[in-house]
Amino acid sequence: MLTPEENDLLCRVEGEAPMGHIMRQHWLPACMIEEVAEPDCDPLKVRLCGENYVVFRDTNGQVGMLDELCPHRRASLAYGRNEDCGLRCLYHGWKFDVNGNAMEMNSEPVETGLLKKMKTRSYPVREAGGFVWCYLGPVETMPEFEPPIFQLTPDTRISIAKYKVPVNWAQILEGAIDSSHSSTLHSSDMVPARVAGAQANEQVWLRPSTDKSPRLYSQRTPFGFRYAAVRRPIQNAQSHDYIRTTLFIAPYSVLIPPNNNYKVVIMHVPIDDENTDFYFLAFGDNATTPGTEEWRKFLHAQVGIDVDDNYRSYRTFENNFKQDRQAMKLGNFTGIPGIPNQDYVMWLTMGKITDRTKEVLGQSDLAIVEFRRQMVEAARTYQADGTVIGRTAPHIPLNKLRSFEGVAPKTTDWRIAGLTQEELDLRGLSAPTTTAAE
Repeated sequence: MLTPEENDLLCRVEGEAPMGHIMRQHWLPACMIEEVAEPDCDPLKVRLCGENYVVFRDTNGQVGMLDELCPHRRASLAYGRNEDCGLRCLYHGWKFDVNGNAMEMNSEPVETGLLKKMKTRSYPVREAGGFVWCYLGPVETMPEFEPPIFQLTPDTRISIAKYKVPVNWAQILEGAIDSSHSSTLHSSDMVPARVAGAQANEQVWLRPSTDKSPRLYSQRTPFGFRYAAVRRPIQNAQSHDYIRTTLFIAPYSVLIPPNNNYKVVIMHVPIDDENTDFYFLAFGDNATTPGTEEWRKFLHAQVGIDVDDNYRSYRTFENNFKQDRQAMKLGNFTGIPGIPNQDYVMWLTMGKITDRTKEVLGQSDLAIVEFRRQMVEAARTYQADGTVIGRTAPHIPLNKLRSFEGVAPKTTDWRIAGLTQEELDLRGLSAPTTTAAE
């Protein structure tokens, strides 16, 4: 359990909240590239950590991100005209380029010289891996931009599903690192089978285990922590274990174990204290990784069918999340199609910010306990000396991080499973410290 003070340190990101400062000092996905794909496209209103911005692509194809409100009379630029290499406020015609420089000020006489002085706040942006990334922290401490976790090479296929979820970011992320819930909540989509390792097809994910109560182990790292869920496999249970390792990459990403066709990463980006941009990505080889629409169809996250144009789910409390009780009688566990939709219902029923003072945790919650402990410590450390978790040495390039899944002999050390010696050296894993829930 957390105290109310600790819960606030973990969850709140608005204003001067330390967790918000931590988030702002990492590169954040502002939006998907497809949301601002074309030159002179509609401006896009973006909200991150309780502040409002506008993202637009100018006539030359450059992307800019500005404070949403015009510095003149504080009207929204999100409703402005994106034209001739600038964003023009509708109220008085003031126009700004992607760097925030004033280009025209129709309401002001030229002789005032205000045009040369006027500038609205702009933010550093980069495009990579299907996203527009932004940096909202102090420019003097801005880290160098690097390829994201899921951009293994310039040719990596990356498919993105997006939801805007009306709950706090932390309780969503806790779902991503909660390995034991997948054997129950997702049991109709993550199906036990006599296979050598995790497999994916167009309908389900297959797993080589029926074990619903994994043994959990964790290890802190410079980027956050790694943990393993170790289960009994269906085959060779006396001599082998089924190992799944997951990475929490502070402050908002989770790299879950892969399957035979592609890898999966989940990002949980705070819109504000009570709303989150949730991104569920498949990435890997072109030949085996589903395309964007195929991925969204598999997840039941298609725009216009499952979510609206603003990526808000059509499943609500008012329509009982479209739960199909007849399907449940016929064998489907939840009556809710799509892995993220099943999670979505759980997140919302917990409330906007769940009251962690009333929880009863068990051994299967080791990763959740570690996440809370680490991030509350991170918030306090930031308050004390300004240190930002995930920004300290030694640094491992994000796209060199790996999760793992597989059936292996019981003598296998989960900490090195699936890693080459070069990767072990990169991670400094020769003598790790481990905690376990026995």
